[in-house]
Amino acid sequence: MTDTMLAVEIRESGTPDVLTPTHRPVPTPGAHEILIRVNAAGVNRPDCLQRAGLYAAPPDASDLPGLEVAGTVAAIGDRVSGWSVGQRVCALTHGGGYAQYCVADAGHCLATPDNVDDVIAAAIPETAFTVYSNVFLRAGLRPGETLLVHGGSSGIGTTAIQIARTLGSEVVITAGSDEKCAFCLDLGANHAINYKTTHWFDELAKTHPEGVDVILDMVAGSYLQPNINSLKPDGRYALIALLGGAVAEQLNVANILRKRLTFFGTTLRPQSVAAKRDIARHISDTVMPLVATGGFVPMIYERFALEDAKRAHELMESGAHMGKIVLDVAHD
Repeated sequence: MTDTMLAVEIRESGTPDVLTPTHRPVPTPGAHEILIRVNAAGVNRPDCLQRAGLYAAPPDASDLPGLEVAGTVAAIGDRVSGWSVGQRVCALTHGGGYAQYCVADAGHCLATPDNVDDVIAAAIPETAFTVYSNVFLRAGLRPGETLLVHGGSSGIGTTAIQIARTLGSEVVITAGSDEKCAFCLDLGANHAINYKTTHWFDELAKTHPEGVDVILDMVAGSYLQPNINSLKPDGRYALIALLGGAVAEQLNVANILRKRLTFFGTTLRPQSVAAKRDIARHISDTVMPLVATGGFVPMIYERFALEDAKRAHELMESGAHMGKIVLDVAHD
């Protein structure tokens, strides 16, 4: 292992052009951390927001983008147990994933199944942590209940479809084209609504006049009111992003009271180390066995070399992708 590594840094806030290949010292793992020799890194929308100056990294985080990686353990901290050098892992990181080496809390790492390559494994942590913590741990989706996912063809959406269907729930999605709807149906969604050709609320009311049990929403804005109206009594609403804006005009919240709804919002990165360790334990017990048996297969739309992170961000922001975008991280 060398003392320096190739990485991609955010030179300044701006367009994807500000993503710049550079060389950095290889990080040293802290007492509770693992140093990972990165073979692949997932690309996620928070990376784009951070690059654009719209999402500040926490003060204790790496300034490098990249929230999930897969590779092998290169070194372990003094107080780490249960992991060994050379073991294959994928991990949720506190930034720093766009690099040949990255540190991660040992409790945020997951053992990569033998039959899963690193490009697939790198697409697991960020979406699995987000979906499982919100849909199952907080919203408590149960077998036989119905989940509505906005943005069904995204990395989050494709993850939610597969895990929820495999665990026995019905899934309805919205997406922005007939192609994306067909893609989601092939993944296991029961119903798909093209929100660009019809009003999704009206279409949902035709197939589910009683409403749905849980909504996973990345849009907010104008979706808030129809989402509230689309929930069954005792329904649960998980808001995880604001792609449609943070403001909803003339919002009527009476149905929250009338139908005893649970409404919560959350972001993953600012949560405590302990909270994310708890989520990781649940994923290790529930989701990773599905990965090993093919019940959940991350959908890889395109892969780029680490040095081509600019193109990966351009694709992410175009909205044309279906599934995940991953960086191949080559080593000399």
